[in-house]
Amino acid sequence: MKPQQKDRRETNPALGHRKLKLGTFQTNLDSGCVMSDLDGRLELTWPNTVTLAQLADAMDFEALVPVARWRGFGGATDPQGPGFETYTWAAGIAGATKNSGVISTSHVALNHPIIAAKQCTVIDHISGGRFTLNIVNGWNYPEMDMFGTAMLGHEERYACADEWVTIVKRLWTQDEKFDFDGKYYRIRGGYLQPKPIQSPHPVIMNAGASERGRHFACQHCDLVFTNIRSHDLATHTAHIGAYHTLAREAYGREVKVWSNATVIQAETEKEARDFYHYYVHEKGDWVAARNVIDTMAAEMNKRDYPEAQRKAMSEMMISGWGGFPLIGTKEQVVDGLLALSKIGLDGLLLSFPRYIEDMRRFRDVTYPLVKQVGLRDEV
Repeated sequence: MKPQQKDRRETNPALGHRKLKLGTFQTNLDSGCVMSDLDGRLELTWPNTVTLAQLADAMDFEALVPVARWRGFGGATDPQGPGFETYTWAAGIAGATKNSGVISTSHVALNHPIIAAKQCTVIDHISGGRFTLNIVNGWNYPEMDMFGTAMLGHEERYACADEWVTIVKRLWTQDEKFDFDGKYYRIRGGYLQPKPIQSPHPVIMNAGASERGRHFACQHCDLVFTNIRSHDLATHTAHIGAYHTLAREAYGREVKVWSNATVIQAETEKEARDFYHYYVHEKGDWVAARNVIDTMAAEMNKRDYPEAQRKAMSEMMISGWGGFPLIGTKEQVVDGLLALSKIGLDGLLLSFPRYIEDMRRFRDVTYPLVKQVGLRDEV
């Protein structure tokens, strides 16, 4: 380990020991996680995104996760159209925070591994070792079309990503120059200095969901992101456990499993459910949400959903980008967090319909109770 380097378990909060780690999601995009013409939804400005990061920082959230988005999803509101690019966003946010882990989300198809490794290293230095790289292999083919880049088939995308992450890790860890001859990349005299702060290398996140994706995440990554889309918690306990088993038995590794949740909180459960109905069913951008689901379900993504499921998924996209809905009073929200912790999740990325207003309330009203019930204790 070089003198400037530190064990990443000491510097990166995402590898900390709190019972349930917390983060934010999509604060770099207009509207945040909602797809709705809701008054008070996130208006993307630099001061607003910094405000959210600093609210999270004050609560020692472990992960501020942006989404790499290059165009919106149409409909009446074009949610996620305006957005901040994630490497430059992460660099700025790293300089504006002191405690939280800072993430950049990187498309394999759009970012050369040498450039990505260098950008990650700079952000790791700015943040003092708080950086995590979230690798995305791609599903949103209209974005790739915009670049004039043909999207590879599902299996090929992961074969390409295998090479990509191998090169990035070698650049982060290997002092000697190296050559790499792969199907997708040819490197001559690969070199990177300085090295990242984190040793052996920065933390890596991935949201592989297909069987091939699960293997990629468990082989190469430290944090695995997955969706919790129903209230059948027993099924989700097995789902989360399967990631741990695959990582241990197939690759001799340990992974942490994260998901996302949407906080819809009010003084009473009825008020919270009425508000949910208002911003989802009265103000929701169903056209944009359906555009997301139909893109996800394209044949090239090796997925297909029956019509009834597409409607249910569209509703979850409108309410909070597929996040598990935590609806009710502060006590009910905390009970929901407890339930999600009990099924084995290591961390949760939280989002809020009226992001700034609701997150301030979470800090002042709900977070003290989250700590009181022990969810933020070290284990």
